[in-house]
Amino acid sequence: MSKALITGGAGFMGFHLGKYLLAKDFEIDIVDNFSRGAHDSELENLLKNNSVKLKKVDLMNTNEITNSLHSNYDYIFHLAAIVGVDNVKKQPFDVLQKNIMMLINVIQFAKKQKNLKRFLFTSTSEVYAGTLLYFGMNIPTPESTPITVNDLTKPRTSYMLSKIYGEALCNLSGLPVVIIRPHNIYGPRMGMSHVIPQLLKKAHFLKETEGMEVFSPEHKRTFCYIDDAVQMIYLLVNNTSCIGQTINIGKQDYEITMYDLAGLILKIVGKENVITNMQETDGSPARRCPDMSLFFEMIGYKAKMSLEDGIKGTYNWYRKNIFGSNCE
Repeated sequence: MSKALITGGAGFMGFHLGKYLLAKDFEIDIVDNFSRGAHDSELENLLKNNSVKLKKVDLMNTNEITNSLHSNYDYIFHLAAIVGVDNVKKQPFDVLQKNIMMLINVIQFAKKQKNLKRFLFTSTSEVYAGTLLYFGMNIPTPESTPITVNDLTKPRTSYMLSKIYGEALCNLSGLPVVIIRPHNIYGPRMGMSHVIPQLLKKAHFLKETEGMEVFSPEHKRTFCYIDDAVQMIYLLVNNTSCIGQTINIGKQDYEITMYDLAGLILKIVGKENVITNMQETDGSPARRCPDMSLFFEMIGYKAKMSLEDGIKGTYNWYRKNIFGSNCE
């Protein structure tokens, strides 16, 4: 039985990845300090399985890492980071410093493993934002796109910088690394600081006479459902040809404007309210769409969940678990 460590494992992607790996007969250690990950009933249900252990470890503390974790992991999935636009704007120095220090500490820990098969680092599609802003680039965007950083005085730049530097650290670490750049992954249990749950919340609570406010209405995105994303990650780390590669994760097709996304969400929620166009969000790229050619060439898998079906499943979860309670 393979043993996996997932840092940030109580968060959105880490939780769903843990469930997927458990179905593949993995033993899993979840590390989280719950600064963002949720200790909810779903995590409690996952922890009822004897193959899953929760480790409350401060990844900024090397002694705590060494004393609390094993030295025989086959796979390490490093998902822990300070993320979210609001967090990044409020604490840019912490984002830059802590994201890098956590990664360095986990890399040093990974080097002590006896039989490590793969180290997965979660980067971000934000690494392309500077190139799009200053020079333009191909859309869909391939991984070979030259990287340009944004204005270094802008708080939002701190997150992409932490991930660009993180990619370099991983590539030079000597570990069997796979780096992924996720693009707009969504689904149940992703929190409220993302566009799909935010629009679902607005639509769910709209009164009949109210307009639905949509920011950056002409901005375009493609969205990938979480079940497809975690399967992609699993396929990548189990393919030796992916070692040393940096690979987009997401869906290439069905690029949709935020205006049309809002319209789809209103339809799914069962509302007929008008849409009110608002201003563009500062720092938000006008388009974001991954070129998935490299992934398909190496793995041969394409995301299967349609946007409409994925949003329906996401709405059903939020309506049951969040909108009937505290959804702030």
